[in-house]
Amino acid sequence: MTDKPLEWIGRSKEDLMDFPDDARRKAGFELRSIQQGDVASDVKPMSTIGKGVEEIRIWTKDTYRVFYVAKFEEAIYVLHAFQKKTQKTSRQDIELGQQRYQQMLQHRKETL
Repeated sequence: MTDKPLEWIGRSKEDLMDFPDDARRKAGFELRSIQQGDVASDVKPMSTIGKGVEEIRIWTKDTYRVFYVAKFEEAIYVLHAFQKKTQKTSRQDIELGQQRYQQMLQHRKETL
């Protein structure tokens, strides 16, 4: 089976590349696992962002999150990558995830 490609929405790739080395490496490992059809080791559904959105939870000395959608045949869409600074996901991060989810839907409509 070939790996599902990653499609980066907005600045998600740049944001993930700004993670510290250990968090970036863990995020990459988790995304690679998902590309191969496996499940991330620590994932949570994020239906408040959109249908099928999941959150990879990355624990280093700090906490990081990656929102993605893997339910489509053609690709895994990475919506948002950010450092989580409080127990609850900030409204700003949720709203950005929702905006990028809409961008992803529009992108799919235009290209498929």
